[in-house]
Amino acid sequence: MDAAHSRTSHPFRFAYDPATIRVGTTCVADLADELERQNSERALVVCGSTVGNTPAVIDPVREGLGDRLAGVFDETTPEKRLGTAFDGLDRLESGDADALVSLGGGSSLDVAKVISVLAASDRSHEDVAAEFAETGTISVPDENHISIIAIPTTLAGADLSQGAGVTAAPDSSPVDAEQGGGISDPGLMPDAVFYDPELVSTTPDGVLAGSAMNGFDKGLETLYAANRTPITDATARHGLENFADGLRAFGDGTRNLETFEALLEGVLLVQYGISRPGGTTLSIIHAFGHALTRTDDVQQGEAHAIVAPHVLEYLFEQDGVDARVGLLANALGVDNAVDQGAAVVEAVTTIRDGLELPSQLRAVDGPQPAEFTAVAEDVLADRFMENAPPGLEPTVAEIEDVLEAAW
Repeated sequence: MDAAHSRTSHPFRFAYDPATIRVGTTCVADLADELERQNSERALVVCGSTVGNTPAVIDPVREGLGDRLAGVFDETTPEKRLGTAFDGLDRLESGDADALVSLGGGSSLDVAKVISVLAASDRSHEDVAAEFAETGTISVPDENHISIIAIPTTLAGADLSQGAGVTAAPDSSPVDAEQGGGISDPGLMPDAVFYDPELVSTTPDGVLAGSAMNGFDKGLETLYAANRTPITDATARHGLENFADGLRAFGDGTRNLETFEALLEGVLLVQYGISRPGGTTLSIIHAFGHALTRTDDVQQGEAHAIVAPHVLEYLFEQDGVDARVGLLANALGVDNAVDQGAAVVEAVTTIRDGLELPSQLRAVDGPQPAEFTAVAEDVLADRFMENAPPGLEPTVAEIEDVLEAAW
C-alpha cells in the first residue's frame, strides 16, 4: 500500500475550535442574526478604502447589519500598522460597538484582531508599542475579547486562523524603527466567517489570483506537514480537489457562480483545522514566502506562485522524505501518472500559469541572486520550517539551489 494512503499513523491530539461558518449567495443578509447569536449589539466594519468605497461589496454588508451597524472604519492597508489598529480602537469606542466585522482580505482581518486585543487590554499606545518593539508581539488577554466576524473577499485563507500579522513604524506609532511581528492566541479565532461567492466575485482578477495561490499552497503543505493528522488529510485533500477545479475554471476565464463556489469551498476546506493551539500546518513554501517578502516588495501570493513548483520538486527528490506525493497526486487528479512527483509539479505549474502569475523571481521586485544566501538563511530560520516533511534536513546550499531554479 502507498505510504500516502496507509492507515498506520502515530497517536495525535486534535484540539480545534473553529468559527461558526456560514456559506452561500447573499449569506451576509444574515449578519444581524449572527450578531444576535453571538450576543453582540453593534458592529464596526473594518476594511480598506477600496472595499469601503465599492458599493457592490459594502452595501450588502451594511444592509445585512441594519441598525446594528456602528460605522465603517475603512483605513486598513497591507502594512497592517499598529497605529491603524489604535485608530480603529478609537472608532470602536466612539461608535459604542461591541463587535468587529472584518471585510476584505487578510490585512483587514489582522487589523481587526489587533483592535480586539487592544480593546480587551486597555493599554496605552506607548505601552503596547514598547512591548512590540522589544518582543515582536503583543500580549493577548485571557478574556474580554471583542467578537470578530470575518467576511473574506479574497482566497488567501486567513479566515480560520488564530494569528495575525502586525507592523509598527515611527510615522504612526511611538517606535524608533520599523518593526514586524505578529500575535497568536486561540481567542483570536473569529466567532463567525461568512463565505459569500457574490462578494468574492467583485474582487479584481489579479488580486484573486495572487491570494488564491497563497490559499492553494496551504492545502499542499497541510498534506505533507510534520504535524498533519488524518483529519487535516481529509479536509485538505478534498479542499485541494475543489480548489484546483475552481482555479482551472477561473484560469480558463469562467466567472460564473459555480466557479466561485468551488473556490470558496476549496479555501474553506484547505484551511479547516490548520491553525490550532498546537501550531499550524504551514510549512516550507510559506517559509520561502516569508523570506522573499520580508525585505522586498514581492506580493506574498506571487512569491508562492514562483517557488511552489520548485519547492515541491526539491521535496520529491529527497531520499527518506515523506512528502505525500501519492496523496497530492490523488487530490490533483494525476494519481495515474507513471511519475507522480513530476505530474504534481506539472499540475501546480499549469494552475499557476493559468492564473497569469509570475513564474520567475527575476520578473518581480524581489531579492537578487547575490542575496540568495541571506534569503536561504531566513527560510531555514522561519518558524514554519518546524513543520517541514518528516526526514527533511535542508541546508543553506540546497535552499539556494531552489532559489536559483526559481530565478
